[in-house]
Amino acid sequence: MEEKNFNIGTRIEHPKYGIGVISKNDTVTFKVIFIRGGEIEFSKLNAEFDVIDFQEMENQIPKVSLKEMEIVLKTILDKYNGLQYKVPLGKKWEGGTIILQPGNRDLKPKEIPVDAFFHKIVMMRDRLRVLEQNINSHPVLTDEEKLNLQQYITRCYGTMTTFNILFDDKEDFFIGNKS
Repeated sequence: MEEKNFNIGTRIEHPKYGIGVISKNDTVTFKVIFIRGGEIEFSKLNAEFDVIDFQEMENQIPKVSLKEMEIVLKTILDKYNGLQYKVPLGKKWEGGTIILQPGNRDLKPKEIPVDAFFHKIVMMRDRLRVLEQNINSHPVLTDEEKLNLQQYITRCYGTMTTFNILFDDKEDFFIGNKS
């Protein structure tokens, strides 16, 4: 996507809203006042418009709030699948194989390398953590709704404790409800 200039005072033309002027420029969003559409906020990630008259900004460093920095950081982490660190597989499982034997002995068993299975478990745990963070920081959910959703995630962690034997460090373990 072509990078756009979002300086305050820049005149733009949007395919849906027509001609407007940028009135506010944040780190991840900007607001435009349109002649026929009023003020509309856009994400910089999917801004689609043409610049008609660019307004120069000289020696101005935009002030960034902590909330805006959190949004930027969350956007980057989401885009690149979060900060991942290598979670070590327990040494005794390295090079091992999981064998799934069907109840019907006429059918062939399925073999899965332990490290491939372990990787899927770690990815599931990481995605549960991201879901948990998204619920906790959701701007619309009430505290009660967040708590109700959080309980399901805690139960998922509890269900996954069976797989803790695969982890090398206890800090990486799944932990369910401690009550």
